[in-house]
Amino acid sequence: MSATFDYVIVGAGTAGCVVARRLSDSGASVLLLEAGGSDRIVWIQLPVGYGRTFFDKRINWMFDTEAVAALGGRTSYWPRGKVIGGSGSINAMVHVRGQPHDYDDWRHLGNTGWGWDDVLPYFIKSEDHDLGPSAVHGSGGPQHVTDISSRVHPLCQRFIAAGTAMGFPYSSDLNGTETEGVGVYQINTRGGRRASTANEYLRPALRRGTIKLQTKSLATRILFEGKRAKGIEYRRNGQTKTALARREVILCGGSINSPQLLQLSGIGSAELLSSLGIEPLLDAPAVGRNLQDHLAVSYFYKTTVPTLNDALRPLTGKAKAALRYLWDRGGPLSMSINQGGGFVRSAPDQPRPNLQLYFTPASYTQTPLSERKLLNPDPFSAVLLSFNSCRPTSRGHLQIRSNDPAVPPVIQPNYFSTQQDIDEARVGNRLLRTLANTRPLSDIITEELLPGAQVQGDDALLEDFRQRADTVYHPTSTCMMGPDARSSVVDARLRVHGIEGLRVIDASIFPTITSGNTNAPTVMVGEKGAAMILEDAR
Repeated sequence: MSATFDYVIVGAGTAGCVVARRLSDSGASVLLLEAGGSDRIVWIQLPVGYGRTFFDKRINWMFDTEAVAALGGRTSYWPRGKVIGGSGSINAMVHVRGQPHDYDDWRHLGNTGWGWDDVLPYFIKSEDHDLGPSAVHGSGGPQHVTDISSRVHPLCQRFIAAGTAMGFPYSSDLNGTETEGVGVYQINTRGGRRASTANEYLRPALRRGTIKLQTKSLATRILFEGKRAKGIEYRRNGQTKTALARREVILCGGSINSPQLLQLSGIGSAELLSSLGIEPLLDAPAVGRNLQDHLAVSYFYKTTVPTLNDALRPLTGKAKAALRYLWDRGGPLSMSINQGGGFVRSAPDQPRPNLQLYFTPASYTQTPLSERKLLNPDPFSAVLLSFNSCRPTSRGHLQIRSNDPAVPPVIQPNYFSTQQDIDEARVGNRLLRTLANTRPLSDIITEELLPGAQVQGDDALLEDFRQRADTVYHPTSTCMMGPDARSSVVDARLRVHGIEGLRVIDASIFPTITSGNTNAPTVMVGEKGAAMILEDAR
């Protein structure tokens, strides 16, 4: 016998926790299904511990992409959260809304109600911000945003000073009224602990008893009556079960799992589905298309002054950091290692910031990515600088390779496939070197470790980019929002085109990728999506 709820949500990730909380606030009954397990793991809750979660199959889907021709035939490893809190439980906690014009672009693409003035209230509603209430920030919302500008490593100030010496503006609040420039990133922590939406939204609601959270539950297909979604079939403890929804089924599985479940359920390219033995319910060729991601490269530099390497590498340093954390939940263990950065124009004639910068007062040149632990940096003083294009124009795709829900889908990011992306990589490479050679940052740099002084000229640096650049873990847009059912998957109210009672609310609906980190925009989408559901229910 199937249990029945007002709403069935698939995925207790960043957006799913937000939607579940807001629907339960209305008094509705909510079933929240999560394929992973508990987030009560020290390396999740300890802010600097996230490096240890990237290769933990207990809490991570651990996807691999197909080979990317423009990156020398390399594949890319894509960690995605398979745990309560989703990828917001394993990310670097950087809180970036993106540039206001990102959302005006969404509106101009035909998505009424998604311009900057429309989405700002939902960013504000979500926040409990260190900077307090203002025209652009919220106070008393569920998710805490921590201003770490007074606590970051001192070398961040050298990075900022070098950036302003190059003519970039200084921004004291990269989520404020002046989002262009260099500064210090804000992060999602509270009291020295990760402030995921699992901790900030879901857990208080669970204590009220209005949400049934069911973990280790893999959604296998959406159930339909005609072309109306009526529930979810899922596997738990080796058994196949069903849950029915009186009002709506909501997919919050993220940019990989949401399109995968749609295709498994008969919504996608009819040709693809038929070839895999799945009867098409709706020929929706846009499902899984339009995949977008940020692609970054890092330059590493030895320094004459201590960095986080010196604070974290020796046993005495680890002990001091641990004692500090136990004393007041402060110090390097309470923060991300991603501290400085910003949004800049690669040239004065650029109409808007087109490059995102990162400054990390630590380095990991001697550790393969598969073994990288943030508490084990290089045994010498060093820092890294990184950049990525804010709005890459390359488009990839995702599609199931089997009708078995346990089989990972084909992921082809198709990185670096447009001339614009190549041109921006060229200018970004040059910009990082110029930044490293600008005082006062240059005063403490002794050597470029990677790519190294022997790599000279635009062509050589571009080849280095092809060999070393990789994802910044920001996949979006595989169920993109738009007015045309042939080129998009959901409408401006996040309803799946051609299907009743079914919405997608997560980063997969972004029409275009936002200029920066994608977690904060995903929280906003959760807030706005939940509000739309409640409006339509009334």
